[in-house]
Amino acid sequence: MLRKSAIAIALIMLASSISAAQWEIDKPHSSIGFTVRHLVVSKVNGTFGDFKGSIEFEPGNFEKGRVEMTVQIASIDTNEPKRDAHLRSGDFFDAENFPTMTFVSKRVHDIEGDSFKMTGDVTIRGITKEITFDCEFNGLIADPWGNTRAGFSAASKLNRQDFDVKWNQTLDAGGVVVGDEVTINIELELTKAK
Repeated sequence: MLRKSAIAIALIMLASSISAAQWEIDKPHSSIGFTVRHLVVSKVNGTFGDFKGSIEFEPGNFEKGRVEMTVQIASIDTNEPKRDAHLRSGDFFDAENFPTMTFVSKRVHDIEGDSFKMTGDVTIRGITKEITFDCEFNGLIADPWGNTRAGFSAASKLNRQDFDVKWNQTLDAGGVVVGDEVTINIELELTKAK
């Protein structure tokens, strides 16, 4: 009986030490987007086209998940070249001196079925702050080419002033040109590494 208990404990310890599976981002089917208020009454949407990441997770065991993402600031696209150039400048992201922004996860929590929260550090313009994403696991599928694929959606909000992205202009009628709150929306399609 004692031997069986020792074997069971060893198996549990071994299982807990096994790292989660590695997944690769399918970039053509993934996106990192944002929304911010413009002139109080409307919203502008944008995306970052150049990003990469290291992702680990096991379906049904999200607490072991780990994410590290790097986004190239120069890849910002709001469908207006002059605005994009301004966003890359020192008034906003200062892409010349801070070419990337990053996210490194710290913990997964509040798991309810396929929904969970992931908290980690975001670094923009060399300033690091902790933020939490609301995440949704969209399922697994075997594709026609023999790969296992998974999908995730994630959303969060941050205050750009916290990261020294400060440029603004006050309007005569009240309010400002650019809102401080930025909504981040991420859609990831992943392929299980072989």
